[in-house]
Amino acid sequence: MAYFRKTSRIVITALAVTHLTACSRTARREEARPRIAEETTEKLRLRPSPKAAARRWLVALSLLAGLLTGVQTALASGLGGDSWQEEVLLHDGRTIVAERSVRRGGRAEIGQTGAYVEQHLRFTDPATGKAFTWSDVLSPELGMANFLVLALHVVDATPYVVATPMGCQSYNKWGRPNPPYVIFMGEGAGWRRIGLAELPADARTANVLHSAPDDWVRRHATRHVTAAQIQAENATNQPQYRAILREPPSQDQIIRMCGDMVLYKGRWVLRNDTVGRKWIDQEEQEKSKATVNQ
Repeated sequence: MAYFRKTSRIVITALAVTHLTACSRTARREEARPRIAEETTEKLRLRPSPKAAARRWLVALSLLAGLLTGVQTALASGLGGDSWQEEVLLHDGRTIVAERSVRRGGRAEIGQTGAYVEQHLRFTDPATGKAFTWSDVLSPELGMANFLVLALHVVDATPYVVATPMGCQSYNKWGRPNPPYVIFMGEGAGWRRIGLAELPADARTANVLHSAPDDWVRRHATRHVTAAQIQAENATNQPQYRAILREPPSQDQIIRMCGDMVLYKGRWVLRNDTVGRKWIDQEEQEKSKATVNQ
Protein backbone atom coordinates (compact mmCIF):
# COMPACT_ATOMS: atom_id res chain seq x y z
CA MET A 1 0.00 0.00 0.00
CA ALA A 2 2.78 2.36 0.92
CA TYR A 3 4.49 1.47 -2.34
CA PHE A 4 1.30 2.29 -4.29
CA ARG A 5 0.92 5.69 -2.55
CA LYS A 6 4.55 6.56 -3.29
CA THR A 7 4.22 5.56 -6.93
CA SER A 8 1.00 7.58 -7.27
CA ARG A 9 2.68 10.70 -5.92
CA ILE A 10 5.49 10.33 -8.44
CA VAL A 11 3.07 9.92 -11.31
CA ILE A 12 0.96 12.89 -10.20
CA THR A 13 4.05 15.04 -9.82
CA ALA A 14 5.28 14.07 -13.30
CA LEU A 15 1.88 14.85 -14.82
CA ALA A 16 1.84 18.22 -13.08
CA VAL A 17 5.31 19.12 -14.38
CA THR A 18 4.35 18.05 -17.89
CA HIS A 19 1.17 20.15 -17.73
CA LEU A 20 3.03 23.22 -16.46
CA THR A 21 5.71 22.87 -19.19
CA ALA A 22 3.05 22.62 -21.88
CA CYS A 23 1.25 25.68 -20.50
CA SER A 24 4.52 27.63 -20.44
CA ARG A 25 5.23 26.77 -24.08
CA THR A 26 1.73 27.75 -25.12
CA ALA A 27 2.08 31.09 -23.32
CA ARG A 28 5.38 31.83 -25.02
CA ARG A 29 3.89 31.06 -28.45
CA GLU A 30 0.92 33.28 -27.72
CA GLU A 31 3.27 36.11 -26.68
CA ALA A 32 5.38 35.66 -29.82
CA ARG A 33 2.50 35.68 -32.28
CA PRO A 34 1.83 39.46 -32.16
CA ARG A 35 5.55 40.21 -32.48
CA ILE A 36 5.94 37.85 -35.49
CA ALA A 37 2.83 39.30 -37.09
CA GLU A 38 4.16 42.82 -36.54
CA GLU A 39 7.57 41.97 -38.04
CA THR A 40 5.94 40.26 -41.03
CA THR A 41 3.70 43.25 -41.61
CA GLU A 42 6.70 45.60 -41.45
CA LYS A 43 8.65 43.47 -43.96
CA LEU A 44 5.69 43.39 -46.31
CA ARG A 45 5.27 47.13 -45.94
CA LEU A 46 8.95 47.78 -46.77
CA ARG A 47 9.06 45.30 -49.66
CA PRO A 48 8.64 47.17 -53.00
CA SER A 49 5.96 46.19 -55.44
CA PRO A 50 6.98 44.04 -58.45
CA LYS A 51 6.68 47.04 -60.78
CA ALA A 52 8.84 49.24 -58.55
CA ALA A 53 11.45 46.49 -58.25
CA ALA A 54 11.51 46.08 -62.03
CA ARG A 55 12.00 49.82 -62.51
CA ARG A 56 14.92 49.81 -60.08
CA TRP A 57 16.56 46.93 -61.95
CA LEU A 58 16.14 48.73 -65.27
CA VAL A 59 17.72 51.90 -63.87
CA ALA A 60 20.64 49.91 -62.43
CA LEU A 61 21.20 48.05 -65.70
CA SER A 62 21.07 51.31 -67.67
CA LEU A 63 23.67 52.90 -65.42
CA LEU A 64 25.91 49.83 -65.71
CA ALA A 65 25.58 49.78 -69.51
CA GLY A 66 26.42 53.48 -69.67
CA LEU A 67 29.47 52.98 -67.47
CA LEU A 68 30.74 50.06 -69.57
CA THR A 69 30.16 52.01 -72.79
CA GLY A 70 32.09 54.97 -71.42
CA VAL A 71 35.00 52.77 -70.36
CA GLN A 72 35.08 51.01 -73.74
CA THR A 73 34.94 54.31 -75.63
CA ALA A 74 37.71 55.78 -73.50
CA LEU A 75 39.95 52.77 -73.99
CA ALA A 76 39.22 52.59 -77.70
CA SER A 77 40.05 56.22 -78.25
CA GLY A 78 43.10 56.35 -76.02
CA LEU A 79 41.20 58.49 -73.50
CA GLY A 80 40.24 60.90 -76.27
CA GLY A 81 43.59 62.60 -76.72
CA ASP A 82 46.86 63.56 -75.08
CA SER A 83 49.36 66.41 -75.06
CA TRP A 84 52.80 66.96 -73.63
CA GLN A 85 56.09 68.87 -74.10
CA GLU A 86 59.39 67.60 -75.45
CA GLU A 87 62.83 69.17 -75.22
CA VAL A 88 64.20 68.96 -78.75
CA LEU A 89 68.01 69.08 -79.03
CA LEU A 90 69.06 70.79 -82.26
CA HIS A 91 72.26 70.22 -84.23
CA ASP A 92 73.93 73.36 -82.81
CA GLY A 93 73.29 72.49 -79.18
CA ARG A 94 70.24 74.71 -78.75
CA THR A 95 67.11 73.21 -77.22
CA ILE A 96 63.59 74.16 -78.15
CA VAL A 97 60.41 73.03 -76.43
CA ALA A 98 57.91 71.43 -78.77
CA GLU A 99 54.26 71.04 -77.85
CA ARG A 100 52.93 67.71 -79.08
CA SER A 101 49.39 66.41 -79.10
CA VAL A 102 47.72 63.33 -80.55
CA ARG A 103 44.22 62.01 -80.74
CA ARG A 104 43.36 58.38 -81.22
CA GLY A 105 40.11 57.07 -82.63
CA GLY A 106 38.39 54.42 -84.70
CA ARG A 107 37.35 50.95 -83.66
CA ALA A 108 39.48 49.06 -81.16
CA GLU A 109 39.20 46.09 -78.84
CA ILE A 110 38.65 46.71 -75.14
CA GLY A 111 42.04 47.34 -73.59
CA GLN A 112 43.51 48.38 -76.94
CA THR A 113 43.97 51.94 -78.17
CA GLY A 114 42.85 53.11 -81.58
CA ALA A 115 45.19 54.43 -84.25
CA TYR A 116 46.22 58.08 -84.52
CA VAL A 117 43.60 60.12 -86.34
CA GLU A 118 45.13 63.51 -85.64
CA GLN A 119 48.41 64.92 -84.35
CA HIS A 120 50.06 68.31 -84.03
CA LEU A 121 53.58 69.57 -83.42
CA ARG A 122 53.92 73.20 -82.30
CA PHE A 123 57.14 75.07 -81.63
CA THR A 124 58.79 78.48 -81.84
CA ASP A 125 62.11 79.23 -83.52
CA PRO A 126 64.21 80.71 -80.69
CA ALA A 127 66.21 82.84 -83.12
CA THR A 128 63.30 84.55 -84.88
CA GLY A 129 60.44 84.03 -82.44
CA LYS A 130 58.29 82.71 -85.27
CA ALA A 131 55.76 80.05 -84.30
CA PHE A 132 55.14 76.95 -86.42
CA THR A 133 52.53 74.20 -86.38
CA TRP A 134 52.87 70.95 -88.29
CA SER A 135 49.78 68.74 -88.45
CA ASP A 136 48.83 65.29 -89.64
CA VAL A 137 45.14 64.42 -89.89
CA LEU A 138 42.92 61.50 -90.79
CA SER A 139 43.57 60.02 -94.24
CA PRO A 140 40.31 58.56 -95.61
CA GLU A 141 42.05 55.86 -97.64
CA LEU A 142 44.05 54.75 -94.59
CA GLY A 143 41.40 55.18 -91.94
CA MET A 144 43.97 56.88 -89.71
CA ALA A 145 46.68 59.55 -89.80
CA ASN A 146 49.75 59.10 -92.01
CA PHE A 147 52.95 59.44 -89.99
CA LEU A 148 55.07 58.95 -86.92
CA VAL A 149 57.29 61.98 -86.31
CA LEU A 150 60.98 61.14 -86.13
CA ALA A 151 62.79 64.49 -85.98
CA LEU A 152 62.40 68.25 -85.81
CA HIS A 153 65.26 70.43 -86.98
CA VAL A 154 65.75 74.14 -87.50
CA VAL A 155 68.63 75.07 -89.82
CA ASP A 156 69.20 78.68 -90.90
CA ALA A 157 65.80 79.67 -89.50
CA THR A 158 64.07 77.06 -91.66
CA PRO A 159 62.22 74.23 -89.87
CA TYR A 160 62.21 70.64 -91.08
CA VAL A 161 60.02 67.78 -89.91
CA VAL A 162 61.14 64.24 -90.69
CA ALA A 163 58.43 61.58 -90.40
CA THR A 164 58.05 57.90 -91.19
CA PRO A 165 54.90 56.43 -92.77
CA MET A 166 52.72 54.71 -90.18
CA GLY A 167 52.23 51.20 -91.52
CA CYS A 168 52.65 49.63 -94.94
CA GLN A 169 49.54 51.18 -96.46
CA SER A 170 50.85 54.62 -95.62
CA TYR A 171 54.28 53.59 -96.86
CA ASN A 172 52.71 52.63 -100.19
CA LYS A 173 50.63 55.82 -100.32
CA TRP A 174 53.72 57.99 -99.94
CA GLY A 175 55.64 56.19 -102.67
CA ARG A 176 57.63 53.64 -100.63
CA PRO A 177 60.55 56.02 -99.98
CA ASN A 178 63.94 54.48 -99.26
CA PRO A 179 65.24 55.45 -96.71
CA PRO A 180 61.70 55.36 -95.27
CA TYR A 181 61.32 59.08 -94.58
CA VAL A 182 58.78 61.67 -95.65
CA ILE A 183 60.31 65.12 -95.11
CA PHE A 184 58.58 68.49 -94.85
CA MET A 185 60.12 71.94 -94.98
CA GLY A 186 58.43 74.98 -93.46
CA GLU A 187 57.67 77.46 -96.21
CA GLY A 188 55.72 80.62 -95.51
CA ALA A 189 52.62 79.66 -93.53
CA GLY A 190 52.65 76.04 -94.68
CA TRP A 191 54.79 72.99 -95.33
CA ARG A 192 56.18 71.48 -98.51
CA ARG A 193 57.39 67.94 -99.01
CA ILE A 194 61.03 67.72 -100.07
CA GLY A 195 63.44 64.94 -100.94
CA LEU A 196 66.14 63.61 -98.66
CA ALA A 197 68.78 65.38 -100.76
CA GLU A 198 67.23 68.75 -99.83
CA LEU A 199 67.44 68.09 -96.10
CA PRO A 200 70.51 69.92 -94.67
CA ALA A 201 73.36 67.61 -93.66
CA ASP A 202 73.25 69.03 -90.12
CA ALA A 203 69.82 67.51 -89.64
CA ARG A 204 70.85 63.98 -88.82
CA THR A 205 69.49 63.01 -85.39
CA ALA A 206 66.17 61.50 -84.35
CA ASN A 207 65.38 63.98 -81.60
CA VAL A 208 61.70 63.42 -80.70
CA LEU A 209 59.82 60.44 -79.29
CA HIS A 210 59.02 58.30 -82.30
CA SER A 211 56.87 55.24 -81.69
CA ALA A 212 53.62 55.67 -79.67
CA PRO A 213 54.89 58.74 -77.80
CA ASP A 214 51.58 59.24 -75.98
CA ASP A 215 51.87 55.74 -74.50
CA TRP A 216 55.42 56.53 -73.36
CA VAL A 217 54.28 59.74 -71.68
CA ARG A 218 51.38 58.00 -69.94
CA ARG A 219 53.57 55.09 -68.88
CA HIS A 220 56.14 57.43 -67.33
CA ALA A 221 53.48 59.70 -65.79
CA THR A 222 54.99 62.91 -67.13
CA ARG A 223 53.99 65.84 -69.32
CA HIS A 224 57.52 67.09 -69.92
CA VAL A 225 60.06 64.86 -71.67
CA THR A 226 63.71 65.86 -71.51
CA ALA A 227 66.19 65.63 -74.35
CA ALA A 228 68.14 63.00 -72.39
CA GLN A 229 65.04 60.83 -72.06
CA ILE A 230 64.37 61.13 -75.80
CA GLN A 231 67.94 60.10 -76.65
CA ALA A 232 67.77 57.12 -74.29
CA GLU A 233 64.42 55.96 -75.70
CA ASN A 234 65.42 56.35 -79.37
CA ALA A 235 68.66 54.47 -78.77
CA THR A 236 66.59 51.29 -78.55
CA ASN A 237 65.05 51.75 -82.02
CA GLN A 238 66.10 50.16 -85.30
CA PRO A 239 68.99 51.94 -87.11
CA GLN A 240 66.74 53.89 -89.51
CA TYR A 241 64.82 55.26 -86.52
CA ARG A 242 67.83 56.07 -84.31
CA ALA A 243 69.22 58.58 -86.80
CA ILE A 244 68.38 59.95 -90.22
CA LEU A 245 70.14 57.65 -92.67
CA ARG A 246 71.48 59.00 -95.94
CA GLU A 247 72.19 55.59 -97.43
CA PRO A 248 69.11 53.53 -98.28
CA PRO A 249 68.60 50.17 -96.56
CA SER A 250 68.94 47.10 -98.76
CA GLN A 251 66.03 45.93 -100.86
CA ASP A 252 65.80 42.83 -98.70
CA GLN A 253 65.23 45.02 -95.65
CA ILE A 254 62.48 46.93 -97.45
CA ILE A 255 60.83 43.66 -98.52
CA ARG A 256 60.94 42.35 -94.95
CA MET A 257 59.42 45.61 -93.78
CA CYS A 258 56.54 45.97 -96.26
CA GLY A 259 56.70 43.23 -98.86
CA ASP A 260 58.06 43.02 -102.44
CA MET A 261 55.70 45.37 -104.24
CA VAL A 262 55.70 47.12 -107.60
CA LEU A 263 53.63 49.96 -109.02
CA TYR A 264 50.92 48.83 -111.45
CA LYS A 265 48.63 51.44 -113.02
CA GLY A 266 49.09 53.73 -110.07
CA ARG A 267 48.53 50.97 -107.48
CA TRP A 268 50.99 49.02 -105.41
CA VAL A 269 50.70 45.25 -105.79
CA LEU A 270 52.89 42.32 -104.87
CA ARG A 271 55.39 41.58 -107.61
CA ASN A 272 53.81 38.23 -108.58
CA ASP A 273 50.22 39.10 -107.71
CA THR A 274 48.29 38.31 -110.93
CA VAL A 275 44.96 38.38 -109.09
CA GLY A 276 45.59 41.91 -107.89
CA ARG A 277 46.43 43.05 -111.41
CA LYS A 278 43.26 41.46 -112.81
CA TRP A 279 41.19 43.18 -110.14
CA ILE A 280 42.72 46.56 -111.05
CA ASP A 281 42.09 45.91 -114.76
CA GLN A 282 38.48 44.94 -114.08
CA GLU A 283 37.92 48.02 -111.95
CA GLU A 284 39.29 50.29 -114.67
CA GLN A 285 37.10 48.61 -117.30
CA GLU A 286 34.00 49.16 -115.17
CA LYS A 287 34.93 52.81 -114.70
CA SER A 288 35.41 53.20 -118.46
CA LYS A 289 31.99 51.65 -119.17
CA ALA A 290 30.36 53.91 -116.62
CA THR A 291 31.99 56.95 -118.27
CA VAL A 292 30.80 55.91 -121.75
CA ASN A 293 27.23 55.35 -120.54
CA GLN A 294 26.98 58.79 -118.97
